[in-house]
Amino acid sequence: MAAFAPPIEPIGRAPMRIFGLAGWSGSGKTTLMTALIPEFVSRGITVSTIKHAHHSFDIDKPGKDSWRHRQAGAQEVMVASGQRWALMHELRGVAEPSLDSLLARMTPVDLVLVEGFKHHDHPKIEVYRHALGKTLLHTDDPFVVAIAADKRCAEFSVPFLPLSDAAAIAGFILEKTGLGLWRS
Repeated sequence: MAAFAPPIEPIGRAPMRIFGLAGWSGSGKTTLMTALIPEFVSRGITVSTIKHAHHSFDIDKPGKDSWRHRQAGAQEVMVASGQRWALMHELRGVAEPSLDSLLARMTPVDLVLVEGFKHHDHPKIEVYRHALGKTLLHTDDPFVVAIAADKRCAEFSVPFLPLSDAAAIAGFILEKTGLGLWRS
């Protein structure tokens, strides 16, 4: 099996900043992510995302040519058009790639937002909803630097950010990554 390619950093460009959102299923990570992306873009920050899925998923449709290529045994299938391209890589029994190896495959941008990968050692905001009744993650994760929640709680030992205030959360992330000063 071919190893993942090393990261490529263009000359004169700062390395990609990585920042995550972690939380239990149903906490609002995806909703927050989709609110944050336009906040960053409007501030001139280039953004890419990585989302971890805990289950089998498919971006292809049964019967389509690319699906048939994968079913026939292709290791990778790339689909390209005038608007986008996508690369599907079949693991075929090989271990799930690490976040670091996935990041190494990405085109450099200013900021990569990571949804999930809650046990990786990158800075992240815990997304928390009290109604779920789940345990807090930040108490066991030194890389959680703040909590975005629907209401403040006495058990929070890191800064609280209102879950509904994407602009404030984006500002916090820009400050923590150094991009706020870099783009000013």
